Amino acid sequence: MIMALETSLPRTRYQRILLKLSGEALMGKQDFGIDVEVIHKIAAEIHAVHSLGVQIGIVIGGGNIFRGFGVNADSKGIDETQGHYMGMLATVINALALQDALEKQGSFTRVQTAIPIEKIAEPYIRRKAIRHLEKGRLVIFAAGTGNPYFSTDTAAVLRAVEIGAEVLLKATKVDGVYSADPRQESSAELYKTISLSDALHRKLAVMDATALALARDHHLPMIIFKLSSHGNIARAVAGEMVGTQVEPE
Repeated sequence: MIMALETSLPRTRYQRILLKLSGEALMGKQDFGIDVEVIHKIAAEIHAVHSLGVQIGIVIGGGNIFRGFGVNADSKGIDETQGHYMGMLATVINALALQDALEKQGSFTRVQTAIPIEKIAEPYIRRKAIRHLEKGRLVIFAAGTGNPYFSTDTAAVLRAVEIGAEVLLKATKVDGVYSADPRQESSAELYKTISLSDALHRKLAVMDATALALARDHHLPMIIFKLSSHGNIARAVAGEMVGTQVEPE
């Protein structure tokens, strides 16, 4: 049974956000694919925040499907560009699954894809996306940027900048940004705050360099936090100190 998100937040710090979810977040304890209970739990948390009046855009990865089938362009002899397009299509599958879960919670949603697939989703149009947000609809952005060689992290920053999001929330498997991999180094330090420039120069595992540089150039703050901690999305939107705050400067 999915626990409802209890929140008594009278107001929120942010009115328009971009939430980045990894495809792996949908797997639960499975080796690949989508865990239905997990995706409904995530949808319940997003719906609760959306019910506070927050405008939410979402970018979701595809690693639970693309990597789950063992497809690797380098090791399996698949053309690298072709592999990137396969990954983009995986994000569309996840977007449709998340849309279904959100609508079962009562949210009104739209999926927009960077690669036109008009039978199942709208093509990405910036002004239309903003209008959906203004009308109280959740917008899920799929298929990355529509171009190979760009990660969904870069797509998340790009969409955040385009829709005028005040902050990018990246929900991950870890508590925030560490000085090193905490699974390998017990002395690794969890940063409460760090600048985008420092994260870029230190090559910390926040996002890829392209995404970090784009966020820095457009002064887009980020919050990196653990998705599995119940209520973290709501706490981040309320302005509480959750995970790591990655500031423009």
